[in-house]
Amino acid sequence: GNDNGGGGDKRLDGMRITFDLLALALQTDSTRIATVHIPGGNGRFQIDGVNDGYHSLSHHGQDPEKISQLKLIEIEYSRALARFLDRLAATNDGQATLLDNTTVFFGSGMGNASSHSNRNLPVLVAGGGFQHGRSLKFEPGKTPLCNLYVTMLQKLGIETDSFGNATGTLNDFA
Repeated sequence: GNDNGGGGDKRLDGMRITFDLLALALQTDSTRIATVHIPGGNGRFQIDGVNDGYHSLSHHGQDPEKISQLKLIEIEYSRALARFLDRLAATNDGQATLLDNTTVFFGSGMGNASSHSNRNLPVLVAGGGFQHGRSLKFEPGKTPLCNLYVTMLQKLGIETDSFGNATGTLNDFA
């Protein structure tokens, strides 16, 4: 059963099931790394108030109605992610929680899908022993996203100073 406007949507149900399986795989140490692709596509989500597909809505051209519908889909994505993070946080893993011992990176390949811009990408990092509970904003064009990747790799114990176009690390983040 669902307690939100996304009840009965197969893509959202599939995403929740995928997160459940991933939590179980991490808990049982069946894997230590995973990539999850969150569906968008052109089909309409079964969410109250949404009348078009994610891809079409993402090309909103600043139309407030399309943006409003896109937000409803992204709220459901965020709820599924929060449920996954809550499950990791509630799972003991030695002296800490599974979330403490797992780094979750949640992001997008588009900063503004309406214009296909891959600048100023929104990302969320949870767990992994990083400093959390704040929002960091970087000057566009000054701090490559790869700096975050180098910081994450170093936190995992990988000795590297480079990844892609990295120019350093995010010292305030670690």
